[in-house]
Amino acid sequence: MAIDTISSTEEFKSFVAQVEQMEGYKKPIAFGIARIDRGQKNADKVLQANYAVVNWNENFGSGAVFIKALLEAGKKIDFQSSEYVTTINDEFVTNAMNAFAPYISEAVGDAHKNVQVIKTLAEIEDIGKDFRITILFEDDNPKSVESVYLKLYALSLGKAPLRGVNLNGAFGILSNVAWVGNKPYELEYLRENEIEMKLKGTFPNIDSVDKFPRYLQHIIPADNTRILDSSKVRMGAQLAAGTTVMPGASYINFNAGTLGPVMVEGRISSSAIVGSGSDVGGGASILGVLSGTDGNPISIGENTLLGANSVTGIPLGDGCIVDAGIAVLAGTKIKITPTQRAKIAAANPEANLEDKEIFKGAELQGLNGIHYRIDSTTGEMIALRSLREVKLNEDLH
Repeated sequence: MAIDTISSTEEFKSFVAQVEQMEGYKKPIAFGIARIDRGQKNADKVLQANYAVVNWNENFGSGAVFIKALLEAGKKIDFQSSEYVTTINDEFVTNAMNAFAPYISEAVGDAHKNVQVIKTLAEIEDIGKDFRITILFEDDNPKSVESVYLKLYALSLGKAPLRGVNLNGAFGILSNVAWVGNKPYELEYLRENEIEMKLKGTFPNIDSVDKFPRYLQHIIPADNTRILDSSKVRMGAQLAAGTTVMPGASYINFNAGTLGPVMVEGRISSSAIVGSGSDVGGGASILGVLSGTDGNPISIGENTLLGANSVTGIPLGDGCIVDAGIAVLAGTKIKITPTQRAKIAAANPEANLEDKEIFKGAELQGLNGIHYRIDSTTGEMIALRSLREVKLNEDLH
C-alpha cells in the first residue's frame, strides 16, 4: 500500500490525527534519520550515525508521518519497545513525500526541516545502504549505536537538558575506532591492511582513537561560541552560546557543559555543569561522577571563578571563588570564623550552618558567595564571604 498525496494543510492535520488514533500507536519522544558509517571489515557493524535533523519531544506530526510511511512500506513497529531502528527504503521516502506534499515548496532554510530531509533523500540513490531511521518511545537504556548518537545529538544541540538523558550502557554499545576527520575506521581493519596501506601511501592520518567523535564533527556551534581546538570538546557536550573553549588544558566531556557564556581553560568532566558568567581557569578541574564525587554530579553556579589548577569536587553556588592550586572536596576540612560564618549565612538564608569553626566541604556545597583559599600563615583551608564580582570580558563572549 501507499499513502495518497495530501493536497492541503487541513488534510495533513486530519491525516496525522488518524495515524495517532491507530490502535496501539504511541507518540515517539525522539526520532531522526541518520546516515551511518559501517565497518570497513564488518559491514554489519555501525560505527557512527550522522543526524541532519533531531526531533526531541517535538514535531509529532512528522513523527506520525514517518511511522505511517514505515508501516505502508512493509515495516513492523513494536510500539511497546523503548526504541526502533530500521533501514529505510524508496517506498518509505515516496510515502513520506506524498504525506508532506503541502509543505514541499516551503521546505527551505529553517522551515519544515523534516520535509527537507525527505526531499534530499528522494534525490539520493540506494538509500537502503547508508540510511536508517531511529525512533525512541521511551528514554530507556540505549540498545543501538543509532540511539546512542540520537541522544548525544539531543544533548549537544540543547534539545535535552544535561543529565536529562539515559546513556546507561553507551560505552558497551559504541566501538573503539580510529577517527580520521569525520570518518571512523575499524582498528582491526587497519591492522590487517597496515603493510599494504603504508607501502602504497594510503595509511590514514589518525586524529584520535575513541568511542566518541569530537563535538565539531557533528555540531555547528552558535556564532559567538569559540572552540580553539576541536579535540577539546567531545560529542554529547553542551555548549551554551558565548562559551569560549581555549586550547591547552581545557576539556569538556560528554553529558557536561555550560549554561551561558563561560570561559573554559580547564576541565569540565562528565555530568559537570557550569553556570553563566563563570570562569574555569587554566588547568582547573571539575570532578566528574566517576572521579571522586561519590556519584554526586557537580554544578557550578553563575559568575563563579575556579582558579588555575584548582580542583572542585563539590557543587558551588553563585559568586564563588576557588583560589588557584587548591582542592575543595567533599571531605576537605575548612575553617570558617564566626564573623565569616555569619556573613555566609546572611548570603544563604536557607542554609543551616552549625555553630562551629570546622566544616567539611560537603556541608558547604551549593552555597553562594564563598571564597575558598589557603591561610598562608597556618596552611589551613579557610572559607570567607566573597565580595568580589566575577565578570567575563563581554568582547570575548
